[in-house]
Amino acid sequence: MPASAPPNTTAAITLRGVTKEFGRGESRTRALRGVDLDIPYGELLMLVGPSGCGKTTLVSIMAGTLEPTAGTVRSLGHDLTTMTNGRKVRFRRDHVGFIFQATNLLPALSAVENAAVPLLIAGWQRQRALLAAAAMLDRLGLGDRLTSLPSELSGGQQQRVTIARALVHEPRLLVCDEPTSALDAENGRITMELIRQVAVQPDRAVVVVTHDPRAYPFADRIATMEDGRIESVTTAVDQA
Repeated sequence: MPASAPPNTTAAITLRGVTKEFGRGESRTRALRGVDLDIPYGELLMLVGPSGCGKTTLVSIMAGTLEPTAGTVRSLGHDLTTMTNGRKVRFRRDHVGFIFQATNLLPALSAVENAAVPLLIAGWQRQRALLAAAAMLDRLGLGDRLTSLPSELSGGQQQRVTIARALVHEPRLLVCDEPTSALDAENGRITMELIRQVAVQPDRAVVVVTHDPRAYPFADRIATMEDGRIESVTTAVDQA
């Protein structure tokens, strides 16, 4: 895709000529080197490649948590490159869900309270937020563990609470950074099945950063990165 290609106004995410540099002078590091990419609604895209190739940097720019050095970024119809920091905070709160390698659950809160955190931050009344969080946990098979603390849950169950927390406010962009790397094979498979079944929606884009080839069959497309660039974009069938 040429760098001069116009933005795709129908895609959930459009990146054109995106670069990112850290540091200055001799210590400068070029993390991204002119990335062009379109991610349509309704797709689960995986970003794969060796450590340090720019995957997490790229997904952070898509979500508005990191600014590019150059290029344009349109996410869910918003031009993130011209958005103020305050508007980016509201954009992430309202439209983006995050799932990380570490669950980052609050140890003193129950499963349902942890899942309700995004709604409480958004100003929902507590009981209404807890009911919505309970409904999401039930969809993920944890309807009988609502009052359990994180320490009382298995690693796979904790990751389900993390998925519920990411989806409870119905985000239009879900960003997952190594969601299966801390799980065994069975829980990793279950996690990807749940993301595939519950998170992928016609009005939402899902982006998964992973080193785990066992996750590849759950993708619609796989973008392979190398040295800050996207080398290829293929379907999961092509990777089989």
